[in-house]
Amino acid sequence: MGVAVLAYSGWLLEFFLPTGVSPVQDPVEALLTGPPVFRVLLAVSGVAFLLAGPPLHRLGPVQWSARLSSISVSAFGALVLLQAAYPERSELLSSLLSVVLVAGVISLILWWPPGWRALAVTGLVLVLATWAAVVFARQLGSYEGVFSRAQLVVRAALYAVGGTYAFVKPAPRHAHR
Repeated sequence: MGVAVLAYSGWLLEFFLPTGVSPVQDPVEALLTGPPVFRVLLAVSGVAFLLAGPPLHRLGPVQWSARLSSISVSAFGALVLLQAAYPERSELLSSLLSVVLVAGVISLILWWPPGWRALAVTGLVLVLATWAAVVFARQLGSYEGVFSRAQLVVRAALYAVGGTYAFVKPAPRHAHR
């Protein structure tokens, strides 16, 4: 998960590389048509998210909501890979990424313990708020860059919290046969 989150945050390199993309007006997906480093990092993050799902599947409890959490991580990775491969479809894929993330966060709310559950609820509110902000900014034609970057920060932060939970939680106990 760490590699996935770090590579998914690769868009931050835009502040150090000449891109010709406005961080205020242009959506962050516009970086995918710029220097290849952005597509490469996005693809690396997609592979890392995709591969993180199966180990998370084994770490969570055996119930459908926990399974949905790990499946949503892999689905997110597959969509990120598609976004890296087909940057011209980024608007649609970004919306699908939000849908997958919402499903994953809702599943966390259903099985995480209370303290962690509060983080998931806060994350769900932030995901929905940034998603709505991106949609409205796109319709209004202004500040889409700001809101799409805020959306990526929220996504990366949520996956970092999820990775932290997987790292610090106690190992599942299995019944003796």
